[in-house]
Amino acid sequence: MSPVDSGVRQEGSAGEGRTRSTSVNELVDATPEHRDRSVDFLRAVSIAVVVLWHWVFSITHWTDEGAGRHLTMPNPVGDVRLLWLATWALQVMPLFFLVGGYANLASLDAHRRNGGRDRAWMRSRLERLGRPALALAAVWAVADVLVRIAAPGYPGVLRWGMVVFVPLWFLGVYAAVVVLAPVTADLHRRLGSLAVVLLGAAIALSDLGRFRFGWSELGILNAALVFVFAHQLGYWWRDGSLTRRRAASVAVAGLTALVVLTNLGVYPRSMVAVRGEAVSNMFPTTACIAALACFQLGLVVLLRPALERWLRRSRTAWKLTVAANGVAMTVFCWHMTALVAVIGAAGLLGIEPGDDATAAWWAARPLLIVLPGVVLAALVAVFHRLERPRRPAPDPVRVSAGR
Repeated sequence: MSPVDSGVRQEGSAGEGRTRSTSVNELVDATPEHRDRSVDFLRAVSIAVVVLWHWVFSITHWTDEGAGRHLTMPNPVGDVRLLWLATWALQVMPLFFLVGGYANLASLDAHRRNGGRDRAWMRSRLERLGRPALALAAVWAVADVLVRIAAPGYPGVLRWGMVVFVPLWFLGVYAAVVVLAPVTADLHRRLGSLAVVLLGAAIALSDLGRFRFGWSELGILNAALVFVFAHQLGYWWRDGSLTRRRAASVAVAGLTALVVLTNLGVYPRSMVAVRGEAVSNMFPTTACIAALACFQLGLVVLLRPALERWLRRSRTAWKLTVAANGVAMTVFCWHMTALVAVIGAAGLLGIEPGDDATAAWWAARPLLIVLPGVVLAALVAVFHRLERPRRPAPDPVRVSAGR
């Protein structure tokens, strides 16, 4: 199960290869004993964190700066002392790619063992990415054309509402990593953890060229290298060679690197963009995100045994995990549309969103969970069927021993 694949009836998903039923209870009952449930759980949690961050911890408001009136979504991290520490836990983008690396290696290995070609595997993976994303783009395109016809002065969503397409940049990056997966998987088979070391060295050199010598183009290169690096770490997790002792060392090394890097005076402490700061760790992506990926990987491997026991003991927790994974891609694609719909409805009532993290803004945060949540539930009910795989998936891959 990868961060952007459907969580139902596919590689790495509960009940895969056994049934095409949409019943969550049947999928729960069909879960094989050898399944690594923690991977599914981490994916669901990561999606939830992204959605709640965008809804609750983004100061989404109207601004007249630049090309006319449009929505922008800074965050309050720079306004509250030490709030940047929360980003070290809540920046889950590296975790997305860690889980994706784990799932993609399992899926690709199963596909190859069954005699499948890499091209067919990539096509299947990209279809699951593309169908929900294309639905989002198509609905907005049609709506935009209709409104332009009805209101000739309408500026268009690309002018006022680019925030609704925020999920798509991530999907583009992830799709590129999926295309590279057959190559990076083979690299992992040949070099093992050395491939991670080499990618880490390339990231460090790229940042050195960017910040020391002013070669700004290297920032774009690092944006690719860092996410390939995190995905490669997922391979290391998957193959079983990352023991708990090694995982502890990786976690300590990642945290140490993060502390050192953010105290050099070059990198900001926040793992998300902060308004007013010239440099963001997220884009162009810096070595800090690579260090955070190492820290997260170590913690995940260390916590996995306890998490697995809980998910096997609690049917409710596992059922919620299965249900969440079944609509994860739809939730991810449409969550900003749900937020914008709420902002638009509030505007019709004369209520404008604030542009600062005041006491009233903080007090309104619970509403920014409930109201977009209602809209998103309706959107999920309509579009979640696009997550269904078109063909039965191969049998599950057994989780490697030794973790």
